Amino acid sequence: MKVRCFALFATMIVSSALWAQDKEIQDPVTSKELNTEAYIQLIRADIRAERAEIIKQEMRLDEKQMAAFWPIYEQYSAEQTRLADEKLGVIKDYAKDFLTMNDEKADSLAQRIMAIDDQRAALRKKYYEQMKKVLPTVLVVRFFQVDNQLQMLLDLQLAANLPIIEEAPPQAAAK
Repeated sequence: MKVRCFALFATMIVSSALWAQDKEIQDPVTSKELNTEAYIQLIRADIRAERAEIIKQEMRLDEKQMAAFWPIYEQYSAEQTRLADEKLGVIKDYAKDFLTMNDEKADSLAQRIMAIDDQRAALRKKYYEQMKKVLPTVLVVRFFQVDNQLQMLLDLQLAANLPIIEEAPPQAAAK
């Protein structure tokens, strides 16, 4: 059951990424607007319930463990959502400028994404330590393994839908 649920989730993510790649729009302005909306929908998609269900199935916690785990998970999820909101801001800025990118804009976006990645790693370390205080380490590692797999699927879908960065034409770069 859990493998089927995870496989279904993975198939849904990958198929929607492939579907998005099939859509070719010749007009860059229209493409940019549609891509921006796709990014927003992707990040805002309500997968929290599905994610929680997969985690619930994979964790196989008893009542006492559930009582200890879920409040911590909710805090972790809320902080992950905050980071996703920050990433959304970067993606919006990228979508706005990807056809007219210059070195300064590209560096700013890269620095912001790396900072979010660092915050994500720090968040995992923080909650790893918190969860180890109330659960066996094997269960904590299991959680972060499942969480990491789900996050990689989401990151893959996002990456598959982001257009490759373009250098601004010389006249646009001079502005």
